[in-house]
Amino acid sequence: MARSNSAWGSWTRGVMLLGFMATTVNAGQILKTSGFSDCGSDSSVKVDKIDISYNNENKTVSFDVAGSSSKEQNVTAILNVTAYGNTVYSKSFNPCDKGTFVQQLCPVPVGKFAARGSQQIPAEFANMVPGIAFQIPDISAVATLQLVSADGGKKVACIQSDVSNGKTTDIPVISYIAAGVAGAALVLTGVSAAGAALSGGSAALGGGSGGGMGTISPSFGETIGWFQGMAMNSMLSVNYPPIYRNFAKNFAFSAGVIPWSGMQTAIDDFRSKTGGNLTQDNYRYLQNATLVFPDGSTSSPNKGLFNFKRSIDAFVDLAERAIDTSINSTDTAGNDGGEDFQHKVQGIQAFAEKLLVPKSNIFMSALLIVAIIIGVIVVGILLVKVILEAWALFGNFPEGLKGFRKHYWGSIARTITSLILLLYGIWVLYCVFQFTTGDSTVAKVLAAVTLAVFTGILAFFSWKIWSVVHTLKQKDGDAAAMYEDKKIWVRYSLFYESYKRQYWWLFVPVIFYMFAKGVAIAAGNGHGMPQTIAQLIIEGLMLCLLLWARPFERRSGNVINIIIQVVRVLSIACILVFVQEFGIKQTTQTVAGVVLIAVQATLTVVLAILIAWNGINACCKVNPHRKRRKEAEQLKRDMDNLTPLDARNSLLLDRAPVPEKSMFSASADLNEKGHSRADSAERYYQGGGDLRPPVAPSGGHMYRPLTPTTPHDSQSLLDGAAPIGVADRQPAVPNVDREYRGAYGPSYAYGNGGRGY
Repeated sequence: MARSNSAWGSWTRGVMLLGFMATTVNAGQILKTSGFSDCGSDSSVKVDKIDISYNNENKTVSFDVAGSSSKEQNVTAILNVTAYGNTVYSKSFNPCDKGTFVQQLCPVPVGKFAARGSQQIPAEFANMVPGIAFQIPDISAVATLQLVSADGGKKVACIQSDVSNGKTTDIPVISYIAAGVAGAALVLTGVSAAGAALSGGSAALGGGSGGGMGTISPSFGETIGWFQGMAMNSMLSVNYPPIYRNFAKNFAFSAGVIPWSGMQTAIDDFRSKTGGNLTQDNYRYLQNATLVFPDGSTSSPNKGLFNFKRSIDAFVDLAERAIDTSINSTDTAGNDGGEDFQHKVQGIQAFAEKLLVPKSNIFMSALLIVAIIIGVIVVGILLVKVILEAWALFGNFPEGLKGFRKHYWGSIARTITSLILLLYGIWVLYCVFQFTTGDSTVAKVLAAVTLAVFTGILAFFSWKIWSVVHTLKQKDGDAAAMYEDKKIWVRYSLFYESYKRQYWWLFVPVIFYMFAKGVAIAAGNGHGMPQTIAQLIIEGLMLCLLLWARPFERRSGNVINIIIQVVRVLSIACILVFVQEFGIKQTTQTVAGVVLIAVQATLTVVLAILIAWNGINACCKVNPHRKRRKEAEQLKRDMDNLTPLDARNSLLLDRAPVPEKSMFSASADLNEKGHSRADSAERYYQGGGDLRPPVAPSGGHMYRPLTPTTPHDSQSLLDGAAPIGVADRQPAVPNVDREYRGAYGPSYAYGNGGRGY
């Protein structure tokens, strides 16, 4: 193998070593082929199996070949090995020569044949193998074996296979860690909701007034959205390097692509009964197929890590044996009896079928998983309801849980709506993909119905919120009640609870953003350049919106979401390097893939750390909107208990001592808003907690305070008072009813439940 050219400088190696995120068990310094694809064989020779491995420790090459031939012929074998687009080894040999003699191929016999064995590699060739080939996970190397007829030089067979060193970024532990991070975010959201319930909130299990999907950043919705973004990025129809393709596969769970054999078999049976074509589009076919990607790389999805290790051990043992050949034998030199199929894939299909999910099963798999999640939600909330009912029979539970006990159906509806909002982008993608490539008529109908239902639910809530805001602005002049009125908050806050008051509407562009992403990826499947450019525009517009508005109530929410969006834009910019039409070198593509992995993995780690930190502070911090609303409710309750003779009269409530000359001066009793406390209390009472200008009561008269409105000092008041005689000193009860009704009308004295000053 030739030495690496100048492109393999030290800086390139250093950057690529960043991609060494996780590797499989130590397989030693071994390179081996993984799967194979036909690259131009004629009908006279058919290759059923080819496995070649190189052991750097004992400098031997082991091979295991099986196939069939329709005629006997002499051939010359040509072996080429390329790494990252550069040829690193090329050799031609005659199987009939003494130094490279392979009896089974000298000549190629008629009928089935199998050959396996090992050969020692000369030191001058073994020393040319770069050490980096055994360290970088998912090396982008391809071995091509051609058999050329000795008579005329016609190509008889051509087999291409990926070369692997046993190290990969595709390992289950990464998926488990990512799922654990998402689970921690979900638990944090639940803890926040439970804290809201115990402190007086309602509907805690459904999101509640204090713990929604986005109140604390990074929330469960933000975390899952980030994982979904990485999964959706790997669905574009571009030439991903194997290292990034395998890394992104670890986040497929967030997009509902889960390799569940029983479910896939059941979906295959359903499709076969509803017009589906299962010829090359079923679970069993994928188990024996070799996936061929647009760049020529291959993958065998059914070959797990443990099988790979056993095969390595077998090849090490094989290296110590002599060449073994057979003709027309039922033994296929280690073949497991299954036939390998070459299956070309790209885009969404490549992403799903790498996880043994046929392309026509994608939507139905997501539908069943969502149905299971909804069932768990309903059963879980009903179980809590039963527990609360039993608790009520034997004791008292916290006051905050009484609201959930009464409105548990609302909690179910709120939670399911949150789930729809969370999955809407990926759901649009799967439904549109089902319309364009799915085969089952019933599956297409289900996709249309569910997409219409999900879109209709989000459209209904959007219209309802806009209607409520319009009504509030006409009535009160602003939409403050969206955050202050508890009934409105519990019903609709899951859409806007993370945002500042002036940006409550931002959930609408977010919904359009998710819809546009799903449609662009699904409708553009197979066209990498339009897909990528559309994604770059969509992500860029969302970044501009976040930078312009900075809409989140918490500063941490603004910082985290802007960083996530910046990384999304940079990710799409890196994916432009993988677009085939640009013709960028494979070495540059691999470096871009490693950089992309490093950036995305770093942000994932940062999110995990922030989730852990928020878990510590979850019980200490309160949603700022909820805090202000609770303070307003408490002040309103204080006002409701006041009477004209109460010492806590609004004119005396929370009054600080003032100089005698300014006791009745309006300018001496200003609060931080610039209003008098009497005026503020009155406006607070009349607006249900919102400080608004006073309104006239139903009697048609404006309220007039009982205290003098013109400035007087205490001495002038005493001088102008009538003398009090002894006979006048008789106790008397003020006729409050007469005074209020006579001056302002009965509707003011007893209106609003009899609450007055």
